[in-house]
Amino acid sequence: MDTASLSGKELAAAINAETKARATALTEGAGAPRLALVVPNDDPASAWYVNSLRKAAERLGIACDTVDLGPDATVTGIRAELAARSADHATDAIMLQTPLPVGVSLDDVSSAIVATKDVDGVSPLSLGLLAAGLDGFVPATSEAVVELLEHHGIPLAGRHVAVVGRSNIVGKPLAQLLLAKDATVTVCHSRTADLAAVTATADVVVAAAGRIGLICGKHVRAGAVVIDVGTNEAPDGTITGDVDAASVRGKAAALSPVPGGVGPVTTALLMRHVVTAAETGRSN
Repeated sequence: MDTASLSGKELAAAINAETKARATALTEGAGAPRLALVVPNDDPASAWYVNSLRKAAERLGIACDTVDLGPDATVTGIRAELAARSADHATDAIMLQTPLPVGVSLDDVSSAIVATKDVDGVSPLSLGLLAAGLDGFVPATSEAVVELLEHHGIPLAGRHVAVVGRSNIVGKPLAQLLLAKDATVTVCHSRTADLAAVTATADVVVAAAGRIGLICGKHVRAGAVVIDVGTNEAPDGTITGDVDAASVRGKAAALSPVPGGVGPVTTALLMRHVVTAAETGRSN
């Protein structure tokens, strides 16, 4: 079986074209949309992603303030920065980059981001709005998975989707989005007994656990679709996913590449969220 590549580049380009036009209109009115990117770590994979976000913002006419708090940032320090940016009228959008420092959880700090500027949908209020089916910003990576599947014409209604990973930034919100598309969703995690037995029954497998090569051929039934959300640093310094692509190709009907799959769509959606936040905030 030939395994199709579910590239996200074409979709990202279309989203970016619309976002740039909207950002230009804002800039001509009251100035460029402004994103505050708060980074409390020195993680290499995170640094790679932050750099890609900054470049994307620059290309689209979005101002990006990178706030480097370092890996020793405390709960108090992170919350103070997020609260200050939330209250700053010059800041339209806020994103908190993970991983967080040792001893700091997302639950400790995310509530300091006001929901109207929470463009990655990580605060308890944003997640609650999503669970209730109400308007709010959705975690961009989760949204990117759904948009990528729909872009490539992969149906979700009535299909069984296995999501491997239960984080508040990917797994849990993705499950909510998939349920809203009428999929039947199984969320797997580190305590799932016999992971392969669960995922091998799914029509779509989404790998979002942050472990290199976690999903391989035995986890995927013939003809299934596999979405790789992982962005892990390999020993040679390259970025690799959660899927052992070599063992899945030829068995899966389609596989998203890393890089070039979910990643560019996630970045494009984040930038679109920034412009939306700016449009909404400036109209109030």
